[in-house]
Amino acid sequence: MGLAAFTIATGKPVYLEMAFGLARSFRLWHRREDIHFVLATDRDRSSLPSDLVDLDLIPLQPGQYGSGFTPKLYLDRIAPAEKSLFIDADCLCVGSLASAFQQFSGHAVSVVGREVADGEWFGDVATICGQFGIGGMPKFNGGVYYLERGAACSRVYETARSLLSRYDEIGFGRLRGQPNDEVVISLAMALCGETSIPERGDIMNSLLAGPAGLEIDVFKGRALLRNPRRHPRYNPWYELEEMRPRLVHFLGADINSHPYGRESTRLRLVYQKHWPRWLARMWTNLWLTLPSLITSALKNFLRPLYHAILGPRRIKRSVRV
Repeated sequence: MGLAAFTIATGKPVYLEMAFGLARSFRLWHRREDIHFVLATDRDRSSLPSDLVDLDLIPLQPGQYGSGFTPKLYLDRIAPAEKSLFIDADCLCVGSLASAFQQFSGHAVSVVGREVADGEWFGDVATICGQFGIGGMPKFNGGVYYLERGAACSRVYETARSLLSRYDEIGFGRLRGQPNDEVVISLAMALCGETSIPERGDIMNSLLAGPAGLEIDVFKGRALLRNPRRHPRYNPWYELEEMRPRLVHFLGADINSHPYGRESTRLRLVYQKHWPRWLARMWTNLWLTLPSLITSALKNFLRPLYHAILGPRRIKRSVRV
């Protein structure tokens, strides 16, 4: 297999549901002859919906590569092709990833980001760099990892796994109580001389990149994340004010939240239920988009009164934890 995109869905059923949404959106924009899509999972083929029964699977045992974010430290053992692009299951694809493979080509292991030498990123970067005698380390969102099979790739991941046992000692902070794969892989890349590719806003961006909102339509091949400098929650890490990625990473979003729930539901209705696209669009607009807009408007209007009477509401426990 020459080129492949792959994802991991283990543990809670929610991850498998997200992987189905990613697989459907990927198939919309790719033929099997150009880039394959592969699912690594601890579920058997009977768990697949009718439209994805022919999905290429990599069987995993429950807990085979740990829990939380730890399985992403074993991507070199899971990657199915000579050139593989790992994609987090909570992403949706809105276009061909052929250009992403072209940009990454020649890197043993790479990500989309840039080098940092100081500041805070799950720990004090300058202190950690000084501890290991390196000038900097790549900072990125781990929704995408690129791997080219070979000794250099294996060396990065072997280094990352060796660092995991020293995670707290090194001074890394935890994410949802778990070691964060991003900083471990980042340090391993720096120690092995691997680099990121620059952010152009066209491969993958997360909701953090668009504090001013996301516009997405998977079937139309459109995703727009806005990060204007005048916005009160402007994210200075992203230098672009508008990003049009092929992959949108929804991070901690609930699978039923808008617009992720709308887009994944449309994909399911069209591919699994064989609805025409126009009907799926109309149904989701009526039953998902409209209620979401009304609820959001009411919350924004009533929030000051709610906080004044009852105080801030407790943060709900994530369905992923």
